Amino acid sequence: MGIVERLVPDEFWELFQRVVPEAPLRPQGGGRRRHGDREVLAAIVFVATSGCTWQQRPTASFGLSGATAHRRFSEWSKARVWAKLHRVVLDELGARGELAWSRCAIDSVNMRALKGDLTGPNPVDRGKYGSKIHLITERTGLPISVGISGANLHDSQALIPLVKGIPPIRSHRGRRRRKPDELHGDKGYGYPHLRRWLRGRGITHRIARKGIESPQRLGRYRWTIERTVSWLAGCRRLHRRYERKADHFLAFTSIACTLICYRRLTK
Repeated sequence: MGIVERLVPDEFWELFQRVVPEAPLRPQGGGRRRHGDREVLAAIVFVATSGCTWQQRPTASFGLSGATAHRRFSEWSKARVWAKLHRVVLDELGARGELAWSRCAIDSVNMRALKGDLTGPNPVDRGKYGSKIHLITERTGLPISVGISGANLHDSQALIPLVKGIPPIRSHRGRRRRKPDELHGDKGYGYPHLRRWLRGRGITHRIARKGIESPQRLGRYRWTIERTVSWLAGCRRLHRRYERKADHFLAFTSIACTLICYRRLTK
């Protein structure tokens, strides 16, 4: 088995083919031969998981240049291919009954970044520029909604967009689902208007109350999302944000979430 097949197994490739746009035609003919999508996808997955730059990997391994892989990555990011791929994998998990909606959790993680879109001074890192990944996971820790912001955005401002961003996901039985039964969060989300908003959508809030609930009680159910944050660290490209474009950074975040969900799919 070659490196392309190891990074992009047949089942993953079949899922990707559902969302990748068709190659543009050249009505005038001519030009260079377009590299295969599977080889390009393998190069992108390698960059995401290894954390290397687009130019570091020898081109012989994938049969293409780093510039070609980056150009295709930009095209697919603009077409929202990575978010669609994440949703396709979630649909497969939901159809198999692998998603537990009874108790979901919300949290965020900071990382340093170069100046660019959706960056800001990190109040917990001496004002150094950074970005923040916000995510919601289902009961076992699989990410079902993800977003990014500047490091100076308060966590509470991300709750409503994240909950609204949960896509309608297939269920093992019945209609598609897009909201949890319960949502757990730490004290950063403990605002009355957020509790009212969740109740209005039929979601039971389990958000810690300041000065009432201890950290020990808080961590009884939220350890799963903290484990998911450590899973995201397996995508080394997220250790530090190098992308100046926000959609590129969000693309790598979506790739990391997709790989986490795909591993569950192949167990």
